[in-house]
Amino acid sequence: MITYVENDNPGARDAIKQIYKNVGKAHIIGITGIAGVGKSSLLAKMGLAYRKRGKTVGIIAVDRTSPLTGGALLGDRVRMLELTGDKDIFIRSMGTRGSLGGIAAATYDVINIMDAFKKDIIIVESIGVGQDEIDIENFVQTLVIVTMPGGGDAVQSIKAGILEFGDIYVVNKSDRPDAMRMLSELEFMLQFNSNKTDDWEEKIVQTVATMNEGIEELLDVIEEHHKYLKKSGGLEKKRIKRSKAELIKKVSRMVENAVKDAVGENGNYNNLINKMAITGEIDPYSAAEEVFKNIGAICTIDN
Repeated sequence: MITYVENDNPGARDAIKQIYKNVGKAHIIGITGIAGVGKSSLLAKMGLAYRKRGKTVGIIAVDRTSPLTGGALLGDRVRMLELTGDKDIFIRSMGTRGSLGGIAAATYDVINIMDAFKKDIIIVESIGVGQDEIDIENFVQTLVIVTMPGGGDAVQSIKAGILEFGDIYVVNKSDRPDAMRMLSELEFMLQFNSNKTDDWEEKIVQTVATMNEGIEELLDVIEEHHKYLKKSGGLEKKRIKRSKAELIKKVSRMVENAVKDAVGENGNYNNLINKMAITGEIDPYSAAEEVFKNIGAICTIDN
């Protein structure tokens, strides 16, 4: 089913319609941060720890797209080999396939599939992101941002974007000598975060994923945040936010596909394009407005 939604198989849409009534029970956790901080190693240890707690786990590891095959490079899955063989852990690597924001276009559907198939915990790992690649924040209920000491100005690289959205911050590889400096910088910056929209006080957890240190504490803090969301009504707000983002994504994709078909080689707007490119009779804004006026006609259900 995941392969169907990734490849836009004609049956994928009907399948999601059928299972959607069964979604909404999983705790969806996002893992993000700049490249090289150890997200995949941390995620692997989290998966093992959740299984020890009796939780079923679904993992969506978003990798950069292979320029040759269009698929994921599978680097994350290689680092999670210790999770294989457990029937209650399902790992899916996905390529971004040109989608911006550190997340694959089909991620919403894949989350819904794992949720409907009764995974207790769904962890979404984005590719290494920068300041404005924060799509993952729309997908998840608890967002964990992973940093590490000694990676240059790591705080600077995240502060203008995802620092405003994190619920929990992890200083991984905290056995390094400059870990305390990184911890102090994060604490200082979070004190002056003026974009908070709730009463949750962001937590910072130190881990050494390769040594399995700090993992249980991290899971405890994640569970604490989930309980906070339930008690405060934040869980419902997160679901509404996610549904809104999902609706916008679906409609945008339908419109984009329809417009691409309409202005393609065999489309209905070649004359309009010629007026722009050859005769200069019409400007791009006027041409776009003309297409937009007919948007309902060109958006068929097949798109």
